Amino acid sequence: MWTKQGLIYKPDGSKPFSRTHAQVPFGFPIEDKLRVYFATRDEKSQSATSFVELNPEDLSEVVYIHDKPCLTNGAVGMFDETGAMPSWFLPVGDEIWLYYTGWNRSETASYRLGIGLAISRDGGLTFERKYTGPLLDRSIYDQVWVAQPCVMREGDRWRMWYLSCTKIEVINGHPEPFYDVKYAESADGIQWERTGQVCVGYDEFTDAIGRPTVYKDGDVYKMYFSFRNATNYRTDVQRSYRIGYAESKDGINWDRKDNLAGIERSADGWDSLMMDYCHIFPHQDQWIMFYNGNGFGASGFGYATQPISG
Repeated sequence: MWTKQGLIYKPDGSKPFSRTHAQVPFGFPIEDKLRVYFATRDEKSQSATSFVELNPEDLSEVVYIHDKPCLTNGAVGMFDETGAMPSWFLPVGDEIWLYYTGWNRSETASYRLGIGLAISRDGGLTFERKYTGPLLDRSIYDQVWVAQPCVMREGDRWRMWYLSCTKIEVINGHPEPFYDVKYAESADGIQWERTGQVCVGYDEFTDAIGRPTVYKDGDVYKMYFSFRNATNYRTDVQRSYRIGYAESKDGINWDRKDNLAGIERSADGWDSLMMDYCHIFPHQDQWIMFYNGNGFGASGFGYATQPISG
């Protein structure tokens, strides 16, 4: 079971690049601090990447708020021209690689997404695009868009679990995306092979799965994610985002076990309508889960803890 520890941070709206949202939080230990990267939005609701730093002895204490974005939207016509949302940070040598989701508008489907790579050489303060184009975009396996990858290095193999949008349905006059979690592999973290392998798919309730976080606990791969129905999920708590869970022996074939997720939405407060976009990592003999609550991150991010079993 997870023990909720409360809300940590929500932007106060004073910075032009960060009026609202602290979405898709990602915990990244740096020296004697714990940095949390997230996506924040400007007046046009365009996402940029920034961070806060926490006291590693008390994660509820914010000790530093960065006053500028680390990565902003791309040039006109590019896959990320209306937003650059972080997904996964990975130390590679003395660099930090950021796999991010690029947003661009769609006339009929509201938006399209692709997966890009940006690299930091100054300890994660600024990130520069490795390429101006996406590493992964729509494909024969991913018909509409791809987004929010989780990336793990195992020996000389790079592994990715990512969101794959397979169709759009217009529901109550609004184009709603349907997306699951698929798998890709790479030898260098740049050229990715896809086979259409579905790790966590649709079921009678699930029409969309949010940002997977995969980690290894002993010899078991564990995946936490958020999931929702396609209808009225913005307003109906019974259909909105909650945390799901799956296990695997090989990282490819997964057994979904949502009843073992060990955490649920609160009865009231900032995470009572939604729980989504979690990231899980080890810190001081505990697993830490950073996650968003109501409004897709508009209410900020908080955390929960679970002891690491010996």
